[in-house]
Amino acid sequence: MAGKVYLIGAGPGDLELLTLKAVRALAQADVALVDDLVNREVLQFLSPHARVMEVGKRGGRRATSQAFIERQMVQFARHGLCVARVKGGDPFVFGRGGEEVEALRKAGIEVEVVNGITAGIGVPAALGIPLTHRAYSHGVTFITGHVKEGGEMNWEALAHSGTTLVIYMGIAHLHEITARLVTAGLPAHTPAAAIQHGTLPSQREAISALDGLPEAVRRAGLGSPAIVVIGEVVNLAALAHEAHALRRVA
Repeated sequence: MAGKVYLIGAGPGDLELLTLKAVRALAQADVALVDDLVNREVLQFLSPHARVMEVGKRGGRRATSQAFIERQMVQFARHGLCVARVKGGDPFVFGRGGEEVEALRKAGIEVEVVNGITAGIGVPAALGIPLTHRAYSHGVTFITGHVKEGGEMNWEALAHSGTTLVIYMGIAHLHEITARLVTAGLPAHTPAAAIQHGTLPSQREAISALDGLPEAVRRAGLGSPAIVVIGEVVNLAALAHEAHALRRVA
């Protein structure tokens, strides 16, 4: 009898942002295939007898191939096992979840998606940045800093969208991204932030004008994984910091 695969989003890092549905799915798993960015504290919800396979993917490091991961899930499920495929954030937001669902369905494997809080929402919130605000932004655009060859961004459309821009995996190409946005018409003084290890105790951030963000990131020593947020709503992060400082003084 064929098993089942749960495609689980583990959230942006903070263990308390894991959903109850994810906890229940983890408890049923016989084997878990875990991505590199997943907070390892979530594994406490697995059965003591569950097997854990590290299948990490991180820019600049040796990574497990996507084809291998998909083959493993199919093989385990065909042996009647319950498989937890555990990803950081949400599996359907820059997490290759769509590719994995396609591969599993093609193989005739039952799959259920367990959504998680994506980093593009959870991380700005941890810094007090609302992605939408009636006074500043009527929407939000999520993009990735890594684009397949031939898939160039429409920088003009992004610069004139009037939305908050949230960029995943953008630190490595931050100079190019900010320069292209300014050239495309986004004002150089637009507030921007880069947030590393968002929602975790190790969270660090750099906030500056758009054209100064790469230098601010360099001075702060920030690296991946990080989320970049661009838009007037970033100004509210500074207000949140000031309010926090005043509470501590009081």
